Amino acid sequence: VKTDLSVLPKVKDIYITMLPGDDFREVSSIAKELVHSGFNPVPHFPARSIKNLAELKDFVTRCRDGGVKQALVIGGSAQPIGDFHCSLQLLETGLFDGLKIGIAGHPDGSPDISNSDLEKAMIDKKPYAHYIVTQWLMETDSIVNFISKQTLPVHVGIAGPLKIGSLIKFASIVGAKNSLSFLKSNAGKALDLLKPRDPNDIIDKLKGSTNNFHIYTFGDLKEVNKWLGENNYA
Repeated sequence: VKTDLSVLPKVKDIYITMLPGDDFREVSSIAKELVHSGFNPVPHFPARSIKNLAELKDFVTRCRDGGVKQALVIGGSAQPIGDFHCSLQLLETGLFDGLKIGIAGHPDGSPDISNSDLEKAMIDKKPYAHYIVTQWLMETDSIVNFISKQTLPVHVGIAGPLKIGSLIKFASIVGAKNSLSFLKSNAGKALDLLKPRDPNDIIDKLKGSTNNFHIYTFGDLKEVNKWLGENNYA
């Protein structure tokens, strides 16, 4: 979760990933620093990476005290380290009341959860949420279909301008089946695997369905900043 403010994209909302093994105290500290720097930090609260209610209270309190106004509440890693096994459990505590809440959407499905369980979870979480952030995707049919079924605003996850070879690797990790097939079928010549893919391809195809996009940088902030500037997004 370490970050360098000097290389952050010139956008307002900055999401702070909490990966398995990360310290929630460091996440909340970074969030506080971002608030003081004029950003709107959105820390991740991954249910399966939080030990118990006391730790969750501490995490939320630290973020609130630091000026955080928004949070992304997700399931997180496959194996729980404590008492929580799903994001709904976090939401039901009431600790997030007053914050703007995002929840996860999986138009491409999940390698850990069945489609029927995903659909039920979405129904159960919606009363607590203000918007949905999807997994990052490259195949637009599943996104359009997903958006058409929602009653909340959908922020579509898109990958930054990464090389297709790197995107295939990440798609395999997150289980984005349709996007993985799309990338493999469109890789074409071996040389294409070395060329950065333009995120505008998917943005243009989704005009009319959504104007909200969530950029997954995969750590390549330099290329994302360059792309944002070239397209007047920042």
